[in-house]
Amino acid sequence: EMGKYFDVLRIICHTEKKRRNADMVERKEYLDQLWAWKDERQIKVVTGIRRCGKSVLLEQYQQRLLANGVAPEQIISINFENLDYEPLKDYMRLYNYLKERLCVDKMTYIFLDEVQEVPSFEKVVDSLYIRDHVDVYITGSNAYMLSSELATLLSGRYTEIKMLPLSFREYMAVTGMAKEEAFAEFMKTGGIPYVAVMNRTDEKIDQYLEGIYNTVIVKDIEQRQTRREKESGKRKITDIALLKTIARYLASVIGSPVSMKSITDYLISAGRKVSQNTVSDYVEALTESFVFYPVERFDIVGKQLLKVNNKFYMVDMGIRNHILPRKRYDLGFTIENIVYLELSRRGGKVNIGKYGSTEVDFVTQKEGVLTYYQVTADMTAEETFEREMRPLRSIQDNYEKIVLTLDRFSLGNYDGIKVMNRPAFEVAFLPEPSPAFAVSSARYFQCHSHNPENIAPYSDTSSSHMRLPRVQMLESFLAHPLLHSQKSPLYKHQDKAPAG
Repeated sequence: EMGKYFDVLRIICHTEKKRRNADMVERKEYLDQLWAWKDERQIKVVTGIRRCGKSVLLEQYQQRLLANGVAPEQIISINFENLDYEPLKDYMRLYNYLKERLCVDKMTYIFLDEVQEVPSFEKVVDSLYIRDHVDVYITGSNAYMLSSELATLLSGRYTEIKMLPLSFREYMAVTGMAKEEAFAEFMKTGGIPYVAVMNRTDEKIDQYLEGIYNTVIVKDIEQRQTRREKESGKRKITDIALLKTIARYLASVIGSPVSMKSITDYLISAGRKVSQNTVSDYVEALTESFVFYPVERFDIVGKQLLKVNNKFYMVDMGIRNHILPRKRYDLGFTIENIVYLELSRRGGKVNIGKYGSTEVDFVTQKEGVLTYYQVTADMTAEETFEREMRPLRSIQDNYEKIVLTLDRFSLGNYDGIKVMNRPAFEVAFLPEPSPAFAVSSARYFQCHSHNPENIAPYSDTSSSHMRLPRVQMLESFLAHPLLHSQKSPLYKHQDKAPAG
């Protein structure tokens, strides 16, 4: 009778999924990653913070299976957040339920969503793995499940797909906003999928993000604690107020080097008596729940990782803005955080670069190729321009070097260092239409006559506030400080400028 009940429930859930998918964001990048591993003898593990879209991803993947000829009876899908599946949280009952529904001589696709809700779930997954014609997909909201029994049992047998909230490109597609408007909203509200599709008001966004944040802080970390109690010598996470204080502190120092000692010193100065070991455990809980991502420093000369003074970046700008006081505003670090998330999406390793006494914001390594990135909100001041360019000029190799900025005046190529506009980088690596004042002066003065009326206006329809009169554009360009810096590659081309 229990088996018949669950079979009827599967039909109801399947119908509901088809209805919901019509309104949900397609995460094509992650769908393609899953599809590449289809039918491979590897367990697919999708991890990420709650409400980043893992459940919808599995539902959309199942729809793709059906569209490619897989029969409905070949798909078994269970979401353990659904109370109807509560009886299956006993691992032996779950295993027997799945075993009875395996197809004979045909592949059975098994989806276990939020599987960390099942104590000893790794035994079920391991037993399914050794069977023929079984393809297993699981999701989880806590990285701890991959650092415990599952990793021990399935070493080399699973592939992790790390899922993040929406990218800016996806956010634009979902909201239908123009680029400039979308980017401002994205920095404020973040990329949690439902926030992008909801009828947004500040109050509703705050309430929704508060629910996610509290669920992560309380429920996920509580589950993590339950599993850790089996291990001797592990301290318990019992002080939720301390956990939230540490989370607020890390959110406030995004982009700055942090050590367990510096966090401890801050807490002691605020009147909290706490040890570095306790702080380390609480920070670990926040990173394992995907609220924060630690990024190690990389010695560019020695080509080795440095173990001290990591930086921490937050999973979502909406959640960061929710937990920090409204008076805080740090555009540069917000952009830096968004760039980190985008680089992580693109695959490969992402580190902080150290070159002598200078620092490069990010160094990515993918298939043996390095790329260096600097991130800044504005480069129009000469000292800022020099500060951002100096570390990249010092690196004597032929790998790509890029500066990302919201500033449109400084765009161009400076001795091989590309200066790019931030939203253009996010949408794709294709260059966006350049306003006249954003091209290098050498090309600028060679390509245009002395009549300023020949200068084409900036015609990006998504940025109407950037459409400057032609003469004003020329005046803005000629007044730019880079044009008058003897260290700037623009300086030597002034003799090509029109008189006056």
